[in-house]
Amino acid sequence: MLSIIIPVLNEEKYLPNLLKDLQRERFLIKEIIVADAGSTDKTVEIAKLFHCKVVPGGLPAVGRNEGAKIAQGDLLLFLDADIRLSERFLFNALSEFQEKDLDVASFPVFPQESSFFLNRFTFNLFYNYPQRYLKSVFPLGAMGILVKREIFKKVNGFDPEIRLSEDHCFVQSAAKVGKFSPVKSAEIYMPPRRFKQDGYFITILKYLLCGLHMVILGPVKTDIFKYKFNHYNK
Repeated sequence: MLSIIIPVLNEEKYLPNLLKDLQRERFLIKEIIVADAGSTDKTVEIAKLFHCKVVPGGLPAVGRNEGAKIAQGDLLLFLDADIRLSERFLFNALSEFQEKDLDVASFPVFPQESSFFLNRFTFNLFYNYPQRYLKSVFPLGAMGILVKREIFKKVNGFDPEIRLSEDHCFVQSAAKVGKFSPVKSAEIYMPPRRFKQDGYFITILKYLLCGLHMVILGPVKTDIFKYKFNHYNK
């Protein structure tokens, strides 16, 4: 059984698109749990309209953990609220997950809109290829993570003290106690809002520095990168 967990905060614009993508494969889903961090728009109303369970959330790590507490599935799929999914995403992801006998998996990420800086080539170069070829030494997973419940429990879920890239840190912890690999047959599409709002160079530099911080100093547990959950909805 598959439980899907989505942390949200004021995502009325994006959440319906993701839920519509998931509806196409509703027969594969036990439940969809939305962990709300105090939305003041129609996010919760939309979640209930799509028959999602709603629980109180917080920062993404907190929301994911709170959703997992009530999840009934033996497989947990954590998704960001603003993404879109490729056709037959769940079927392909679950099939490859089973074929490879995985315990935790991540997904290739591509932009929802192509531009000179944001396109399949640049995403492959800076994220998808490193994710694939460095999986044994530096596991990566963002915007979508599929994991067995038993592995989630072994690593005590997501670390709520981590301020940025808690998803990558979770994957790295899970990969130490279970078999990890990115799946190739299911793709995630992210919106360009963080690049448009903060600038392409600043956004790329921030995540490169965050990666260096993780390698040299460990997880980012201070507010050095000024991350705000609701930042990209303003």
